Amino acid sequence: MEGFLEALRIQRWDDHRYYHHSRINQSLHLVSAISFLFAYLMIFKDPAIAALAGWLVAMTTRQAGHFFFEPKDYDEVNHATHEYKEEVKVGYNLRRKVVLLTIWALSPLVLYFNPTLFGLFAPPEGTADLVRHVAIVWLAIGVGGVLFRTVQLFFIKDVQTGLVWATKILTDPFHDIKLYHKAPLALLRGELIDPGIRATWDGDEDEDEAEEAPRPT
Repeated sequence: MEGFLEALRIQRWDDHRYYHHSRINQSLHLVSAISFLFAYLMIFKDPAIAALAGWLVAMTTRQAGHFFFEPKDYDEVNHATHEYKEEVKVGYNLRRKVVLLTIWALSPLVLYFNPTLFGLFAPPEGTADLVRHVAIVWLAIGVGGVLFRTVQLFFIKDVQTGLVWATKILTDPFHDIKLYHKAPLALLRGELIDPGIRATWDGDEDEDEAEEAPRPT
């Protein structure tokens, strides 16, 4: 268990220092985290509402931060190119996210051509039923996306890496609130890039270690 928790700590820290430099991205992650917590609360009461909140608010804000606001030039703090960081990322890098988001965006077309999804749903009696059916499909895509990458990591890395990544994904909303609750205030002060990443890195690592390539995450 101690090794598992240490691996989780490393994945969380690497994810933060490599992929969350932008204060806008951090602020959007805060909105995303709060939205995901709402979805967690709703999942057993109304899964459709949970899926709508998770995809339409939590995922869109989170991924907008990565795609549009996170710097993609050379990372001076970690001494790594954007291309290298994408290559070594354990979870969904931008290329894999494009595939996942495309599946999500196109999935309602399946219900347009087959409203019952091959008999899994009752025929919709109106727009509200159709929206709820789409939401359930989105919920399945979200769960499937996590399970698929977790099992994939079992084979391309090892079982612990996959389980640690799944644990990180499921607990990210709680951790993101802890990390980024001050980001909106910093953004209002005009701070676009988090200086704390460099300060923490410089304080935790010696010069030789700072020159090493980033750990896979």
